Amino acid sequence: MLPAGILAEIAYLTERRLGIRALEALLQDLESGALALEWHNRDLPRIRELVLRYRDLPLGVADATVIAVAERNGKRVLSLDRHFHVVAQEGTIQVLP
Repeated sequence: MLPAGILAEIAYLTERRLGIRALEALLQDLESGALALEWHNRDLPRIRELVLRYRDLPLGVADATVIAVAERNGKRVLSLDRHFHVVAQEGTIQVLP
């Protein structure tokens, strides 16, 4: 599951770091349904809350979107960003790996 709010960021980083073939594979996974885009307007209050609560972290709208979507869908987040671990202390998400 991929929060729709971070698709552009993921596509940019995939192409920049892994190349056009990796970007093509990402887009094919989205097209085939192997990855699902996720977004609900009802996430906006939680996104706003997270951005304001963790304003001292580099937690912007993209990361807050990931957290809000994860809280509704299985609570697991795959990230190497350390600031997700700070939010995980609330007990609302689990950070992998």
